Amino acid sequence: KMAAAGSATRRVGFVGAGRMAGIAQGLIRAGKVEAQHIVASAPTDRNLCHFQALGCQTTHSNQEVLQSCLLVIFATKPHILPAVVAEVAPVVTAEHILVSVAAGVSLSTLEELLPPNTRVLRVLPNLPCVVQEGAIVMARGRHVGSSETKLLQHLLEACGRCEEVPEAYVDIHTGLSGSGVAFVCAFSEALAEGAVKMGMPSSLAHRIAAQTLLGTAKMLLHEGQHPAQLRSDVCTPGGTTIYGLHALEQGGLRAATMSAVEAATCRARELSRK
Repeated sequence: KMAAAGSATRRVGFVGAGRMAGIAQGLIRAGKVEAQHIVASAPTDRNLCHFQALGCQTTHSNQEVLQSCLLVIFATKPHILPAVVAEVAPVVTAEHILVSVAAGVSLSTLEELLPPNTRVLRVLPNLPCVVQEGAIVMARGRHVGSSETKLLQHLLEACGRCEEVPEAYVDIHTGLSGSGVAFVCAFSEALAEGAVKMGMPSSLAHRIAAQTLLGTAKMLLHEGQHPAQLRSDVCTPGGTTIYGLHALEQGGLRAATMSAVEAATCRARELSRK
């Protein structure tokens, strides 16, 4: 069992290793947690090999993770999570902070499966966490105070930008940022194909398109500018940009993008209800 809480906060457990090795990697790279202080469990070695490669401890016992770590991240598939939570409930204490990464499983569902007053949070990362540029939201359960929230936020900032939100925003985050990675890829690909059509070699066009996205995103985040402001800065009267923007408007880019976020969010809500 863990001794002082101070050392415990630096020990992080992962239950149901799954694809969350990226988060562990982010924590280690950023120096937030030492690899030997991470304990991961999964039913087979197939998913644990990523954790072993990072130098983390691994086990096949979920309960063992909770007995050695007070901060535990549950990364199982959503349909398995309730069974896993019920299985570890007997070893959960008031000292534990439990974090669910499973989409569609509500805080109230988790809280019902656990002892009264258990501290539970939901976290939803997106794929770019693997390059430490994730967009992550977290929602806190009824028994979580701001100090635990700050601790988790501090750890997760190793993986990108982390924002605390009401639980109702989690499904919207899925549509905007989880699925949004694919929407942005579709746009980046189309930008590059436009350049290919005009005679630029494909690999060069794809590199420049991606860099354009990256640079624009950095300007929006660092300057805190509204995109409309930046857009009008690039738009000289009678110049190239306004001609291109007119073509985008004719193609219905904005409405299509809004509809994409709406459709993905509605699907996320539908899956949550199941």
